[in-house]
Amino acid sequence: MKPRIYQHIVKVAEADIDELNHVNNVVYFNYLQQAAMAHWYTSVPSEISDSMRWVVKKHEIEYFKPAFLKDEIIVKTWVDNFSGVTSDRHYEIYKDDILLVKARTLWVALDPISMRPKRVPSDLWERYFGE
Repeated sequence: MKPRIYQHIVKVAEADIDELNHVNNVVYFNYLQQAAMAHWYTSVPSEISDSMRWVVKKHEIEYFKPAFLKDEIIVKTWVDNFSGVTSDRHYEIYKDDILLVKARTLWVALDPISMRPKRVPSDLWERYFGE
């Protein structure tokens, strides 16, 4: 089954720009997290989202082209798999049809009370994958 791709639009703000007059590399991580969280909260009912929190175990990011002030960029994200307590999420950031960034994050699910790793429910699979 193919993963469902979620698209998150970001308008580059002045605070995102560094001394080289383009989006600071660290800011892209914020864009990735915004897209991941938006995808999560629009894909699952509140009883599931309230029962889990996600923390980053590992980020990988590759930069191809810069984004600039007032650019409207699209962060495409999808979950590649769920395994035990982890979720492997991928991202591509575009301006128009130009690929700016590719990234991957390994997320770990936590119980919101104990803050200990929590197994990902098997029914999440169907919310992120389709025909």
